[in-house]
Amino acid sequence: MSRIGFKTLEIPEGVEVKVNGNEVTVKGPKGELTRTFHQDMKVVVDDNTLTVERPSETKLHKSLHGTTRSLIGNMVEGVHKGFEKALEIQGVGYRAQKQGEKLVVNAGYSHPVEMEPVEGVDIEVPSNTRIVVKGIDKELVGAVAANIRSIRIPEPYKGKGLRYEGEHVRRKEGKTAK
Repeated sequence: MSRIGFKTLEIPEGVEVKVNGNEVTVKGPKGELTRTFHQDMKVVVDDNTLTVERPSETKLHKSLHGTTRSLIGNMVEGVHKGFEKALEIQGVGYRAQKQGEKLVVNAGYSHPVEMEPVEGVDIEVPSNTRIVVKGIDKELVGAVAANIRSIRIPEPYKGKGLRYEGEHVRRKEGKTAK
């Protein structure tokens, strides 16, 4: 059983946490995030530490306890360091580029796929086979990276497609002649 809800969260220098009822606002060098949590969870800030307290031992409160602690921890890390997700493109003729603010991906379709920018997320294309998604909201960075990956999910026979950096694609054996 996870005990992550009981762990105290150290607030780094330059990060400010404000609690207003069940709304938590975290402000740091990279930006500001605000999120509303369940009214039963109590967030306590003392000097440079943050703790989350639960009112009872019910299953609901136990699950909310760890989740609230993890979400606040991700908010603090996001405004302090930021989050980054990298994708790599594999396949002959598959490539990506930026046209103004839009991301344009050629992934074997009859047309290039264009993606509009999402507020709060920066998309960089350091090379035509690598895409980097950056932002302060971990959830949003992961969702945008997943949407980009869904343009062409890696197929199991040749491994062509868009994949997360370091992702292992399980390969299948092709047909065998008899």
